[in-house]
Formats: sequence, structure tokens, C-alpha cells
Amino acid sequence: MAMPTSSEFVSISQAQVALLTQTLGAALSIVYLTEEWSVSSDKQLIPVVAHPEAALHWGEEQIVAFLTQLKANLRQRLLPASSPAGSAIVPSEALLPQQQVVLPLIYQERVMGLLITARAERAWTEAEQDQIDQVAQTLTMACILDRRSQWLSQDVQRQQLLDERKTDLYDDLLHQFRNPLTALRTFGKLLVKRISPSDANRSVVDSMIRESDRLQELLKQLDAAVDLDLADLVPALPSGEPELGIHSPETAAAPHRSESRLLLGSAIQLQPHCVTEVLQPLLDSASAIAQDRQLVLEASVPADLPPVLLDQRALREVVNNLIDNALKYTPAGGKVSVTVQRLATSRLDLPHQQAIIVADTGVGIPPEDLQHLFMRHYRGVQAQSEIPGTGLGLAIAQELMQQMQGEIQLFSPASSCGLLDSKVLPAQSGAQSGTAAVVWLNEAE
Repeated sequence: MAMPTSSEFVSISQAQVALLTQTLGAALSIVYLTEEWSVSSDKQLIPVVAHPEAALHWGEEQIVAFLTQLKANLRQRLLPASSPAGSAIVPSEALLPQQQVVLPLIYQERVMGLLITARAERAWTEAEQDQIDQVAQTLTMACILDRRSQWLSQDVQRQQLLDERKTDLYDDLLHQFRNPLTALRTFGKLLVKRISPSDANRSVVDSMIRESDRLQELLKQLDAAVDLDLADLVPALPSGEPELGIHSPETAAAPHRSESRLLLGSAIQLQPHCVTEVLQPLLDSASAIAQDRQLVLEASVPADLPPVLLDQRALREVVNNLIDNALKYTPAGGKVSVTVQRLATSRLDLPHQQAIIVADTGVGIPPEDLQHLFMRHYRGVQAQSEIPGTGLGLAIAQELMQQMQGEIQLFSPASSCGLLDSKVLPAQSGAQSGTAAVVWLNEAE
């Protein structure tokens, strides 16, 4: 099946044929394209542009007859006026090879088309043949760009169809997700009514309701994300800047910088809060998970810490990701610790910072992976393990910390962070291994 030819390629071909006709005196020029871009040489040739235009519909015999007639007419015009009238009728001969040029349009050993051009009055000079070669090269490049453009357009159409199908699938899954989530929230509320505040399991039920509320909020975020389009992700061009259909690297990176904000549903809002407000609910949930996985979870969070500048939802996402990683990558019998320290700085405008340290006695992180773990979808050696993951948690955490004007660091072995003592990670439980993640927050003035 022939690939449709764009109007731009036809225009370029017409300009090149006009160049052959007007500049070099070609009497016949035809541009053919192959039926498809193929390594095979026996594909059907389809005429695209010709001079004269009628040649688009000629077969081989008509082309030969046209060229033969051209030579016969030329011979008749060149006869002396005193010659007998009958002497003009002479046997016509085919054009000499030097008077006709047939050039294949070839790219990377693939024949994409053919250029035929001829004249009857004289042979082509070497310089004229070089010009014809340049015309053939121009047509070849135009054909390459034209077909790549069409393939790109087809890819875009297929991607749009795939995106539509994905959207339908997301809509279906989100709709089916709501019912069991609503049921879980209802069961949790019923359990709260049946368990007294003094019961040891009360914190587990409270955590279940809190996490179901968080899932409900994320579900709303997913609903909004499914309806996003490019205009929601790419910033508007500055006033007066022309729309070129392409974006600078800075603009192209903008969707990644905004993803964490989309995750939270709104922009980061820094306000003074005590870290305990964020950490305590997370520790309650993590304690139940650690118990189920046969891990020891220890926390050391001073109650008298001054407020720091943070966004509660953002910090919750950051610390939750770090605790989840620690619990996930620490084998049974290991230890996870969450501590908060207040440290003096050398800055006059910021005399103190607070560090949230999440450390574990797991297998640790290879040195070659450490510098890449904040990259989106990078999992390093863990990608070969059976532990599920997407490689997004740390990337999201770093984006959120940057928006909170803070910092996040990873250390492996855990002892290399310099903020842990033997009480947190004793030597016999893995002081020479494990991982420590440190979140730095600025204190409020």
C-alpha cells in the first residue's frame, strides 16, 4: 500500500522539476516514489510530479514515444531550408545514454524512489550531471523527512488512542476502587465505637481510619489527574513570545517539578508546626506494620522541640516514604529507628535546624546506586529483587523537600551519617550496614 505524499513534498518536487526544466533545459522529468520504503527493488513505482504533467499518466511505451518524437522534431528543425520536403522524414533513433539520466533515490541502501530526466538537443555535460545529482539528493532528503513526519503523525495517533483506552481503564478502576474503600472506612468507624480509648488496639483502629481517609484524598487526586491535559502541565508562554510548538529544556522539565504539587492537590504552604504533629500518627501506623513483620521499631522524638517551617501533608509524604522503605528493606529480626535531633548551624539567619533520621539495619545500598536513587523510576539492585516498588518514593520526597526549602540525604552504611550512636544502631545489629535517611528542616523564627 502506498504511503500518502504530503503537499510539502509535492511542492519541493515541483520546484526541483522546474529547476531541471528552466535551468538545464530538460524536456521530460518524472519523480517516482516506491510503493513503500523497502529493501526490495521490485516495488511498484508511483509517479508523483512530472513535466509535462501528462507524463504522470504515461506508461513506458508512451515515455519512449515522447522522447523519440522529440528527437525527430529536433532533426526536422535542423534540416536546411533548401532540402527536399521528403528528406525530413528520417528513421528516428533512441536518445543517447548521455541525453537521459535515471537516478534512484537511495537512503541507507533503501530505494525510496526514482528521478528520470532527459532532453533531445544535446548530451548532459559533467557539470549538469552534478546538478542533477544534487536535485536527486534534495528529493531524497525531502522524501526522508516527509515519511518520518508521517510516521511520527501515525505514532501520535496511536498514542492518543492508547491514552484514551488508558483513561477508560483508569476510570473503571477508580470507580471500582471507591466501593471497597468506603466499606473499609465504615468498618473502621464501627470498630472505634466498639473499642474503648484505653484498649491497646485503639491506636491501630485509629490508624486504619486515618489511612483510609488518606486513600480517599488520593482518590480525589487521581480523579483530577486523569482529567489533566498539556495546558495544565506546561506553563503558559510569556506575553509576546510566539508559540513554536516546542519547548526549552526548562519548560519541558516543568511537568516533573509540578508533579509533587499535583500529588498534594495544591501548592506547598509553609507554616510553623512541631514535627511531632506529623510524626506521631505515622509512628502509630508503622508500629503495627513492624510488629507484623517481626521488626523492632524505636522512636526518639523530644517533646519540647521548637516549631519548624513545614507543610504537614508534604512532610507526611516524605517521612512516610522513608519509614516505608526502612520497613520494606529490613529483614525480619532487624531494627528501624526514627529520631529527631536539634542541631546548631553556622548561619546567622538560621541558628538551628532539626533533623529527622530514619535508620535501619537492612542490607544497605551499594555505593554505585546511592547517587542515582533520587532519579525517577531508578531502583538499582532492588529492581532485581522480589520486593515491589516503582522507584518514585525518593524522587517525590526530594521534590517536596526542595519546595519546603529543606534537604534530604541518604547514607549507607547507616553509621556514616554521623548522627547515630550505639544506642540507636548497636554493632551487633548492623552498624556497618543498613541505611540512614536524614531530613533537614529549618526552624521558624
